[in-house]
Amino acid sequence: MANPNGGVRLLPLLSTPHKGGRSALTCQFRCGNACAHDVANTTDNVYFGDVVKQALSRRGVLRAGALGAIVAGVGVAGAAPALADQPEAAAAKGGQGGGDLRFTPVPPNKKDALSIPDGYSSSVVVRWGDPVLPDAPDFDFANQTADAQNKQFGYNCDYVTLLPMGRDRALLWVNHEYTDENLMFSGYTGGAAATEEQIKIGLAAHGGSVVEIERANGSGEWKLVTKGRRRYNRRITAQTPMKFSGPAAGADLLKTAEDKGGLKPVGMLNNCSGGTTPWGTVLTAEENFDQYFVNGDKVPEAQKPYISRYTITTGTPSSNRRFDRIEERFDLAKHPNEANRFGWIVEIDPFDPDSTPVKRTALGRFKHEAATTTLSRDRRLVVYMGDDSRFEYIYKFVSKDRYVPGFDRHNRTLLDEGTLYVAKFTGDSPASEIDGSGKLPSDGLFDGSGEWIPLVSGDKSFVDGMTATEVLVYTRVAADKVGATKMDRPEDMERNPVTGGVYVALTNNTNRTAAQADEANPRASNKHGHIVEIVEHRDDAAEKKFAWSIPLVCGDPKDPNTYFAGFDKTKVSPISCPDNVAFDKDGNLWIATDGNQLGSNDGMFVMPVRGKDRGHLRQFLTVPVGAETCGPLVTEDQRSVFVAVQHPGETDGATPENPSSRWPDGEQPRPSVAVVWHGKGKKIGA
Repeated sequence: MANPNGGVRLLPLLSTPHKGGRSALTCQFRCGNACAHDVANTTDNVYFGDVVKQALSRRGVLRAGALGAIVAGVGVAGAAPALADQPEAAAAKGGQGGGDLRFTPVPPNKKDALSIPDGYSSSVVVRWGDPVLPDAPDFDFANQTADAQNKQFGYNCDYVTLLPMGRDRALLWVNHEYTDENLMFSGYTGGAAATEEQIKIGLAAHGGSVVEIERANGSGEWKLVTKGRRRYNRRITAQTPMKFSGPAAGADLLKTAEDKGGLKPVGMLNNCSGGTTPWGTVLTAEENFDQYFVNGDKVPEAQKPYISRYTITTGTPSSNRRFDRIEERFDLAKHPNEANRFGWIVEIDPFDPDSTPVKRTALGRFKHEAATTTLSRDRRLVVYMGDDSRFEYIYKFVSKDRYVPGFDRHNRTLLDEGTLYVAKFTGDSPASEIDGSGKLPSDGLFDGSGEWIPLVSGDKSFVDGMTATEVLVYTRVAADKVGATKMDRPEDMERNPVTGGVYVALTNNTNRTAAQADEANPRASNKHGHIVEIVEHRDDAAEKKFAWSIPLVCGDPKDPNTYFAGFDKTKVSPISCPDNVAFDKDGNLWIATDGNQLGSNDGMFVMPVRGKDRGHLRQFLTVPVGAETCGPLVTEDQRSVFVAVQHPGETDGATPENPSSRWPDGEQPRPSVAVVWHGKGKKIGA
């Protein structure tokens, strides 16, 4: 790349080995080239094949009630519709379904635009650098400062949720997953050569934002509130003081020289997906935290197997951002426990800008994706979580005590006491019929039964050779020991408000071999991913038994080894690499993709999961060049759909001097949250 100051500009620290539809830039800055590393899970957990099927009830778990007037939230289970004994039959008998989806699908494309169906409109709600705090300056790409970024909307945007404040006003929470300094700064040449101010800007651009938004003229459009006090607006960064709670708080493994009590972590990193609680707080998930540390090779020998399990290198120093140049805590040679203080679910109260974010240790530590909550039949809080890496696991937390509506002080203790489980899947087809090709077995379904294996409850460990604290801090190791099922990158998990099924996005896993294929992960070299549905036994989210099925095996519909819940594949849109998922009020599944390997930009799709249109997947939008589709979020009134457009223009060779995208403003690409609505006020998809 030409350097305006003369000579050739070298891109910083870009490793050539990367897989799939992502660029080398994305692989480097988002997850530290995770796919180029050896698989962290080297256990010999069984890949399940021919097992006798258990007769589990297939009635759904109901999400009842709502968080508010805008966004479907979390309520108490109580009156789920009865479903049949098998996953596919259950959904098919769920009524007409489909929510009367009638839009013309957006065709696959490579446009540098947010492409939406005919009859729809879109606008940007908030973009990187927009003022969040009232005294924030306007964004100036050429003159960025850390002080300004601390008051402005952060960089890449992933999880999005709304907290209602009446019909036409709401708080918008957005995760800022990671930074791409190569696109943020002209002339950036890597962490070792970066200026201190650039590194400080990177620290400030992580975390999350709370911004107040309002409906525009009674339509489905929403806009950032830019005038007045905006008392709830807030930035949370990698430097925000936080606290630990739960069983591992104060444990030796969490203590550092700066925090001898092990109770006061600082900041959050690489926050990907998340969830909300029945009491109106946000749960945000720390994911690829490993890439921010240097000198993993210098930690005590006894600690190396554990940090390796979390893909922190024990070889040469890592991290391209070099936060350790500003804050010594990121140097594991000096502070070996600092990495243990990341990888948690963080609870944030968006309605109290002075509150301290809480890292909830009872939910375990791994590369968190999702924190979807519901209530069991006896009103205990249940949280579903994925661990987004190849051959990692699916988890569930069930609180000890019950949720009490309106008893806020009590409810905020529910995430500190309970049982953490990991999932084990069993297929019902002969092993010979699961050959890694993706071909359906003779019964016509990928399905089976499963169980939630307990790992820890309070100070009681269920894992031989590990204390309760060790299980919570090194949760991956504990899940290895109990024989959990290795999955193909478990990402977002969401519950269908109509059927009660829990849907898991499994993005891809090209490392799986045919010998490792099982019925829950039926394809070798799975580059396109699939969706799994889980239905708990006896309609109860706290149950230890469940049934499961795969309603969607992604890829080109022309590929005979793709599956769209039995729907006519000549009528569906191609889809690759499901990442985030959501549901609308009618129970339609919305899917956002990341790393499309079919030659098109990533996009958002919708698929009915019941009725005559079950499996009729259609593309609703595509995001600009180089971007990943995040969110998504469909409002309760179904008049608006929010989408987080993450890392537009993040393609190989792109720089500020030579950008590959100019979305959204025709200048430098800026990660943004956009909203889409029907021009005539109709509900989305109708």
